[in-house]
Amino acid sequence: MTPIRQYPFYFKGTVILFGLVLICYALNSLSGILAPIAFSFVIAILLNPLVNKLQQKKVKKVLAISIALTITIVCVAGILYFISSQLINFGDNLPELKVKFNEHFKVIQEWAAANLKISLAKQQRMINDAASGSQALIGKTLGSAFGVLGFFVLVPIYVFLLLFYKTLMINFLHEAFAEKNTDQVSAVLGQTKSAIQNYMVGLLLEALVVAILNSVALFICGVQYAILLGVIGALLNMLPYIGGLVAIALPVLIAAVTKDGFTTPIAVVASYTLIQFIDNNFLVPLLVSSRVKINAFFSIVIVLLGGALWGIAGMFLSIPFLAILKIIFDRLPEMKPWGKLLGDEIPTRHKGEVWLRRRKKASAGEKVVEDSKL
Repeated sequence: MTPIRQYPFYFKGTVILFGLVLICYALNSLSGILAPIAFSFVIAILLNPLVNKLQQKKVKKVLAISIALTITIVCVAGILYFISSQLINFGDNLPELKVKFNEHFKVIQEWAAANLKISLAKQQRMINDAASGSQALIGKTLGSAFGVLGFFVLVPIYVFLLLFYKTLMINFLHEAFAEKNTDQVSAVLGQTKSAIQNYMVGLLLEALVVAILNSVALFICGVQYAILLGVIGALLNMLPYIGGLVAIALPVLIAAVTKDGFTTPIAVVASYTLIQFIDNNFLVPLLVSSRVKINAFFSIVIVLLGGALWGIAGMFLSIPFLAILKIIFDRLPEMKPWGKLLGDEIPTRHKGEVWLRRRKKASAGEKVVEDSKL
């Protein structure tokens, strides 16, 4: 029997890094094709229980899938119609808001130039750079998953076909691996489906509750377009950690432009801070919590990476994708350390402490470090 050749770590590390670079390049280059397919997989998994219930009631498979898709399209169209109608009202007052915003912004620029020593020219360059970055992010999103063709035509077709050929794909996954791994494949598929369904359903329920809380808070504070800003804030809040910051900035900006003084903006910040506290400590554990938990560090990193690859679409898809990776890592013995690294369970002590306790005599440097822990 020929012995298995062992390659040095630096060689394996270089190959893995090169492979990751190629994967990221392919994902970025094929975003217009892959992003709608990724959205379709998530939507198909989300609609699968409804299709199964309809089929249990003797509804034909094609009709059951069509009914589930129709319900989804009607709900999405209703949300888009509501937001667009609110945006029309917002657009009517946009010229007046623009004038007030320019007046306030000019004061801020002058203050920054006088106190922070940032010249007006440098401030303008910073604004232009930020605007170009935002346009690139939005353009990448509109060109991939949220394009008219990609979202309104391709995604429903993909979802229909994925649900229709579901059994064929599951059988392929079982046959692609050895028979001894059938139980592991079934476990991974079941946990993946459960994790995505729990995450997406909980996320939608959380967004509904946050939208109501935001709208009520802004209405009490007397901010214009309270419902529109509340709904937009809830949608942005679906982006982990990052979306919540942007959601607070929008109503504060509108309040600062439309109201005199700082009372209303401060009230908005206080209200949104309270809502974020309720969301993080009560709504998320109750509604979004699932068996697969990702720690905050990797959640932020994967959201930023998803935004760099696929724009806003990548931000929404990044957490479910990372949850799938963690499920797979937890089932593979050689990848379990990576699964633990992605999780949010923090051990009480690190394994290096065992090695320290085994040494008979500590050095002078170790004594200083040990004394500092007391």
